[in-house]
Amino acid sequence: MALTINDNCTACDACVPVCPNEAISAGEPVYVIDALKCTECVGAHDEPQCKLVCPADCIEIHPDFQETPEELLAKYTGLHG
Repeated sequence: MALTINDNCTACDACVPVCPNEAISAGEPVYVIDALKCTECVGAHDEPQCKLVCPADCIEIHPDFQETPEELLAKYTGLHG
């Protein structure tokens, strides 16, 4: 599963530097997560780092990208292999 940022985003920039896949960027008007790069930190951390640092609690599961932990790890390996 990839993550997505909802409209409650305050564009605080806290999530960008903690993403190991550089999947988060500034959008208009809120930040966006590239679902093709997001692995929910599988392969890098035990839990999604963006969710840990988000003060607005606006990061949630992307409904269109349902992936198993194995698929997320393969995606991470492909990005960093």
